[in-house]
Amino acid sequence: MSLEQVSFQVGIHPINWVGEDVLEHGDFYTHEQVMGEIAALGFKGTEISRKFPTDKLELKKALNHHDLQLTTQWKSVLFSDSKRHKEELKSYRAHVEYLKEFGCKVISTAEIGGSILNQDPRRGQDETYVNRLDSDGWKYVVEGLNKAGEIAKENGMDLVYHHHAGTVVEQPEEIDQLMEMTDKNLVSLLYDTGHGYYGGNDPVKLLEKYIDRVKYVHLKDVRQDVLERARKEKFGIRKSIRSGLFTVPGDGVLDFEPIFKTLIENNYSGWALIEGEQDPIDHNPYEYAKKSKEFIIDTIGKIKAANMTKI
Repeated sequence: MSLEQVSFQVGIHPINWVGEDVLEHGDFYTHEQVMGEIAALGFKGTEISRKFPTDKLELKKALNHHDLQLTTQWKSVLFSDSKRHKEELKSYRAHVEYLKEFGCKVISTAEIGGSILNQDPRRGQDETYVNRLDSDGWKYVVEGLNKAGEIAKENGMDLVYHHHAGTVVEQPEEIDQLMEMTDKNLVSLLYDTGHGYYGGNDPVKLLEKYIDRVKYVHLKDVRQDVLERARKEKFGIRKSIRSGLFTVPGDGVLDFEPIFKTLIENNYSGWALIEGEQDPIDHNPYEYAKKSKEFIIDTIGKIKAANMTKI
Protein backbone atom coordinates (compact mmCIF):
# COMPACT_ATOMS: atom_id res chain seq x y z
CA MET A 1 0.00 0.00 0.00
CA SER A 2 1.17 3.55 -0.78
CA LEU A 3 0.12 7.09 0.12
CA GLU A 4 -1.87 7.26 -3.10
CA GLN A 5 -4.06 4.37 -1.87
CA VAL A 6 -4.99 6.11 1.38
CA SER A 7 -8.61 7.31 1.30
CA PHE A 8 -7.69 10.87 2.28
CA GLN A 9 -4.73 13.03 1.26
CA VAL A 10 -1.70 12.72 3.54
CA GLY A 11 0.77 15.59 3.57
CA ILE A 12 3.33 16.92 6.02
CA HIS A 13 3.83 20.27 7.73
CA PRO A 14 7.24 22.01 7.55
CA ILE A 15 6.91 22.49 11.32
CA ASN A 16 8.58 19.08 11.59
CA TRP A 17 11.73 20.84 10.42
CA VAL A 18 11.21 24.49 11.40
CA GLY A 19 9.36 25.51 14.57
CA GLU A 20 6.61 28.09 14.33
CA ASP A 21 5.90 28.52 18.05
CA VAL A 22 9.45 27.72 19.22
CA LEU A 23 11.56 29.74 16.82
CA GLU A 24 14.96 28.27 17.67
CA HIS A 25 13.80 24.84 16.52
CA GLY A 26 15.24 24.28 13.07
CA ASP A 27 16.10 27.91 12.44
CA PHE A 28 19.17 26.75 10.51
CA TYR A 29 17.08 25.09 7.77
CA THR A 30 16.54 26.64 4.34
CA HIS A 31 13.33 26.25 2.38
CA GLU A 32 15.26 24.26 -0.26
CA GLN A 33 16.27 21.68 2.36
CA VAL A 34 12.78 21.41 3.82
CA MET A 35 10.97 21.17 0.49
CA GLY A 36 13.57 18.76 -0.85
CA GLU A 37 13.13 16.34 2.04
CA ILE A 38 9.33 16.58 1.93
CA ALA A 39 9.41 15.73 -1.78
CA ALA A 40 11.94 12.94 -1.27
CA LEU A 41 9.59 11.35 1.26
CA GLY A 42 6.84 11.23 -1.37
CA PHE A 43 4.52 13.82 0.14
CA LYS A 44 2.65 16.17 -2.19
CA GLY A 45 0.91 18.52 0.24
CA THR A 46 2.44 21.01 2.68
CA GLU A 47 1.71 24.27 4.48
CA ILE A 48 3.72 27.49 4.42
CA SER A 49 6.77 27.70 6.67
CA ARG A 50 8.34 30.91 7.95
CA LYS A 51 11.40 29.81 5.97
CA PHE A 52 9.52 29.63 2.67
CA PRO A 53 9.83 32.52 0.19
CA THR A 54 7.46 35.38 0.97
CA ASP A 55 7.39 36.59 -2.61
CA LYS A 56 4.43 34.98 -4.36
CA LEU A 57 6.24 34.20 -7.60
CA GLU A 58 9.28 32.81 -5.80
CA LEU A 59 7.09 30.59 -3.63
CA LYS A 60 5.20 29.26 -6.66
CA LYS A 61 8.50 28.54 -8.39
CA ALA A 62 9.85 26.64 -5.37
CA LEU A 63 6.65 24.62 -4.93
CA ASN A 64 6.53 23.72 -8.61
CA HIS A 65 10.19 22.70 -8.58
CA HIS A 66 9.48 20.15 -5.84
CA ASP A 67 6.02 19.19 -7.20
CA LEU A 68 4.33 20.31 -3.99
CA GLN A 69 0.78 21.56 -3.44
CA LEU A 70 0.24 24.29 -0.85
CA THR A 71 -2.68 23.27 1.38
CA THR A 72 -3.10 26.30 3.66
CA GLN A 73 -1.37 28.74 6.00
CA TRP A 74 -2.25 29.68 9.58
CA LYS A 75 -4.07 33.00 9.92
CA SER A 76 -4.31 34.64 13.33
CA VAL A 77 -7.34 36.84 14.00
CA LEU A 78 -8.15 39.18 16.86
CA PHE A 79 -11.91 39.29 16.60
CA SER A 80 -12.37 39.37 20.40
CA ASP A 81 -11.56 43.09 20.11
CA SER A 82 -14.64 44.47 18.35
CA LYS A 83 -12.82 47.71 17.47
CA ARG A 84 -10.41 45.75 15.28
CA HIS A 85 -12.97 43.92 13.13
CA LYS A 86 -12.65 46.17 10.10
CA GLU A 87 -8.86 45.88 9.87
CA GLU A 88 -8.91 42.19 10.80
CA LEU A 89 -11.40 41.38 8.04
CA LYS A 90 -9.42 43.43 5.53
CA SER A 91 -6.31 41.45 6.45
CA TYR A 92 -8.28 38.21 6.27
CA ARG A 93 -9.53 38.97 2.78
CA ALA A 94 -5.98 39.65 1.60
CA HIS A 95 -4.85 36.32 3.09
CA VAL A 96 -7.71 34.43 1.43
CA GLU A 97 -6.93 35.99 -1.94
CA TYR A 98 -3.26 35.11 -1.52
CA LEU A 99 -3.93 31.44 -0.69
CA LYS A 100 -6.50 31.17 -3.48
CA GLU A 101 -3.75 31.81 -6.02
CA PHE A 102 -2.02 28.64 -4.84
CA GLY A 103 -5.12 26.49 -5.16
CA CYS A 104 -5.73 26.23 -1.41
CA LYS A 105 -9.23 25.16 -0.41
CA VAL A 106 -9.12 26.03 3.30
CA ILE A 107 -7.79 28.79 5.55
CA SER A 108 -6.44 27.66 8.93
CA THR A 109 -7.80 30.27 11.35
CA ALA A 110 -7.43 30.88 15.09
CA GLU A 111 -8.41 33.62 17.53
CA ILE A 112 -5.30 34.81 19.36
CA GLY A 113 -6.89 37.26 21.76
CA GLY A 114 -5.91 36.19 25.28
CA SER A 115 -3.45 33.57 24.00
CA ILE A 116 -0.05 32.72 25.47
CA LEU A 117 1.55 32.22 22.08
CA ASN A 118 2.99 35.75 22.14
CA GLN A 119 0.71 36.65 19.25
CA ASP A 120 -1.79 38.71 21.21
CA PRO A 121 -0.28 42.21 20.83
CA ARG A 122 -1.96 43.31 24.04
CA ARG A 123 -0.05 40.81 26.19
CA GLY A 124 3.55 40.51 27.31
CA GLN A 125 6.15 37.85 26.56
CA ASP A 126 6.01 34.36 28.10
CA GLU A 127 2.58 34.65 29.69
CA THR A 128 1.65 31.45 31.49
CA TYR A 129 -2.16 31.60 31.46
CA VAL A 130 -4.82 32.12 28.82
CA ASN A 131 -7.27 35.01 29.25
CA ARG A 132 -10.52 33.13 28.59
CA LEU A 133 -13.34 34.77 26.64
CA ASP A 134 -16.23 36.39 28.49
CA SER A 135 -19.71 36.58 26.95
CA ASP A 136 -18.88 39.71 24.96
CA GLY A 137 -15.63 38.15 23.78
CA TRP A 138 -17.47 35.10 22.46
CA LYS A 139 -20.04 37.31 20.76
CA TYR A 140 -17.35 39.32 18.96
CA VAL A 141 -15.28 36.27 18.01
CA VAL A 142 -18.29 34.49 16.51
CA GLU A 143 -19.37 37.61 14.65
CA GLY A 144 -15.90 38.01 13.17
CA LEU A 145 -15.52 34.35 12.26
CA ASN A 146 -18.87 34.25 10.47
CA LYS A 147 -17.91 37.31 8.43
CA ALA A 148 -14.48 35.82 7.68
CA GLY A 149 -16.22 32.60 6.66
CA GLU A 150 -18.31 34.59 4.19
CA ILE A 151 -15.13 36.00 2.66
CA ALA A 152 -13.74 32.48 2.33
CA LYS A 153 -16.94 31.21 0.70
CA GLU A 154 -16.94 34.12 -1.77
CA ASN A 155 -13.60 32.80 -2.96
CA GLY A 156 -14.62 29.15 -3.12
CA MET A 157 -12.81 28.25 0.09
CA ASP A 158 -13.60 27.24 3.67
CA LEU A 159 -12.58 28.75 6.99
CA VAL A 160 -11.33 25.89 9.16
CA TYR A 161 -10.99 26.86 12.81
CA HIS A 162 -7.83 25.53 14.47
CA HIS A 163 -8.49 24.65 18.12
CA HIS A 164 -5.02 25.16 19.59
CA ALA A 165 -3.14 24.81 22.85
CA GLY A 166 -2.54 28.11 24.59
CA THR A 167 -5.53 29.84 23.00
CA VAL A 168 -9.13 30.55 23.98
CA VAL A 169 -10.42 27.55 22.04
CA GLU A 170 -8.65 24.41 23.23
CA GLN A 171 -10.78 22.74 25.91
CA PRO A 172 -13.85 20.55 25.20
CA GLU A 173 -16.40 23.12 26.35
CA GLU A 174 -14.68 25.84 24.32
CA ILE A 175 -14.74 23.79 21.12
CA ASP A 176 -18.38 22.93 21.81
CA GLN A 177 -19.25 26.59 22.29
CA LEU A 178 -17.46 27.59 19.11
CA MET A 179 -19.27 24.93 17.09
CA GLU A 180 -22.65 25.79 18.63
CA MET A 181 -22.38 29.56 18.18
CA THR A 182 -20.85 29.79 14.70
CA ASP A 183 -22.74 29.26 11.44
CA LYS A 184 -22.01 25.69 10.34
CA ASN A 185 -22.15 26.82 6.71
CA LEU A 186 -19.42 29.40 7.27
CA VAL A 187 -17.13 27.98 9.96
CA SER A 188 -15.66 24.49 9.68
CA LEU A 189 -13.15 22.72 11.91
CA LEU A 190 -9.46 22.00 11.64
CA TYR A 191 -9.24 18.83 13.73
CA ASP A 192 -5.88 18.47 15.47
CA THR A 193 -5.24 15.21 17.33
CA GLY A 194 -2.38 16.50 19.49
CA HIS A 195 -3.80 19.87 20.42
CA GLY A 196 -7.13 18.19 21.08
CA TYR A 197 -5.56 15.76 23.55
CA TYR A 198 -3.49 18.49 25.19
CA GLY A 199 -6.66 20.54 25.68
CA GLY A 200 -8.36 17.70 27.59
CA ASN A 201 -10.36 16.25 24.72
CA ASP A 202 -10.74 12.60 23.81
CA PRO A 203 -9.45 12.78 20.20
CA VAL A 204 -11.75 10.03 18.94
CA LYS A 205 -14.88 11.43 20.57
CA LEU A 206 -14.01 14.93 19.37
CA LEU A 207 -13.68 13.72 15.78
CA GLU A 208 -16.84 11.63 15.92
CA LYS A 209 -18.80 14.54 17.36
CA TYR A 210 -17.79 17.05 14.70
CA ILE A 211 -16.84 14.90 11.71
CA ASP A 212 -19.49 16.64 9.59
CA ARG A 213 -17.66 19.95 10.08
CA VAL A 214 -14.09 18.68 9.77
CA LYS A 215 -12.52 19.87 6.52
CA TYR A 216 -8.84 19.71 7.43
CA VAL A 217 -6.73 17.58 9.77
CA HIS A 218 -3.43 17.81 11.65
CA LEU A 219 -2.00 14.46 12.74
CA LYS A 220 0.10 14.97 15.85
CA ASP A 221 1.06 12.54 18.64
CA VAL A 222 1.77 13.23 22.32
CA ARG A 223 4.37 11.96 24.78
CA GLN A 224 2.36 11.20 27.92
CA ASP A 225 5.30 11.49 30.34
CA VAL A 226 6.09 14.99 29.09
CA LEU A 227 2.42 15.99 29.29
CA GLU A 228 2.17 14.80 32.88
CA ARG A 229 5.33 16.66 33.84
CA ALA A 230 4.08 19.79 32.08
CA ARG A 231 0.80 19.61 34.00
CA LYS A 232 2.52 19.00 37.33
CA GLU A 233 5.09 21.76 36.91
CA LYS A 234 2.67 24.11 35.13
CA PHE A 235 4.62 24.53 31.91
CA GLY A 236 3.39 27.02 29.34
CA ILE A 237 2.78 25.63 25.85
CA ARG A 238 6.18 26.77 24.54
CA LYS A 239 8.08 25.09 27.37
CA SER A 240 5.97 21.98 26.81
CA ILE A 241 6.98 21.92 23.13
CA ARG A 242 10.62 22.54 23.98
CA SER A 243 10.41 19.60 26.41
CA GLY A 244 9.24 17.23 23.66
CA LEU A 245 5.49 17.20 24.26
CA PHE A 246 4.59 16.54 20.64
CA THR A 247 5.84 13.97 18.16
CA VAL A 248 4.70 12.33 14.92
CA PRO A 249 1.87 9.76 14.73
CA GLY A 250 3.04 6.35 15.87
CA ASP A 251 5.63 7.65 18.30
CA GLY A 252 3.40 8.71 21.20
CA VAL A 253 0.44 7.63 23.28
CA LEU A 254 -2.47 8.33 20.91
CA ASP A 255 -4.37 5.49 19.26
CA PHE A 256 -4.72 6.49 15.61
CA GLU A 257 -6.57 3.43 14.36
CA PRO A 258 -10.05 4.60 15.48
CA ILE A 259 -9.20 8.10 14.22
CA PHE A 260 -8.32 6.85 10.75
CA LYS A 261 -11.30 4.51 10.82
CA THR A 262 -13.67 7.41 11.56
CA LEU A 263 -12.19 9.48 8.73
CA ILE A 264 -12.49 6.58 6.28
CA GLU A 265 -16.02 5.55 7.29
CA ASN A 266 -17.21 9.14 6.91
CA ASN A 267 -15.60 9.47 3.47
CA TYR A 268 -13.21 12.21 4.51
CA SER A 269 -11.19 13.08 1.41
CA GLY A 270 -9.43 16.29 2.43
CA TRP A 271 -5.88 16.84 3.59
CA ALA A 272 -4.38 15.39 6.76
CA LEU A 273 -0.92 16.74 7.54
CA ILE A 274 1.66 15.10 9.80
CA GLU A 275 2.97 17.41 12.52
CA GLY A 276 5.76 16.44 14.92
CA GLU A 277 6.67 19.90 16.20
CA GLN A 278 9.82 18.88 18.06
CA ASP A 279 13.48 19.86 18.11
CA PRO A 280 14.93 18.62 14.80
CA ILE A 281 18.39 18.32 16.33
CA ASP A 282 17.17 15.70 18.80
CA HIS A 283 14.56 14.18 16.47
CA ASN A 284 15.66 14.01 12.85
CA PRO A 285 12.65 15.27 10.84
CA TYR A 286 13.28 13.11 7.79
CA GLU A 287 13.63 9.89 9.78
CA TYR A 288 10.64 10.61 12.01
CA ALA A 289 8.51 11.55 9.00
CA LYS A 290 9.54 8.36 7.20
CA LYS A 291 8.58 6.19 10.18
CA SER A 292 5.29 8.02 10.64
CA LYS A 293 4.44 7.65 6.97
CA GLU A 294 5.02 3.89 7.24
CA PHE A 295 2.96 3.77 10.44
CA ILE A 296 0.02 5.55 8.78
CA ILE A 297 0.10 3.35 5.68
CA ASP A 298 0.37 0.20 7.81
CA THR A 299 -2.46 1.22 10.15
CA ILE A 300 -4.81 2.15 7.33
CA GLY A 301 -3.89 -1.07 5.54
CA LYS A 302 -4.99 -3.05 8.60
CA ILE A 303 -8.29 -1.13 8.75
CA LYS A 304 -9.01 -1.81 5.10
CA ALA A 305 -8.05 -5.48 5.44
CA ALA A 306 -10.41 -5.85 8.42
CA ASN A 307 -13.21 -4.21 6.46
CA MET A 308 -12.63 -6.63 3.54
CA THR A 309 -12.84 -9.57 5.93
CA LYS A 310 -16.28 -8.42 7.08
CA ILE A 311 -17.66 -8.37 3.53
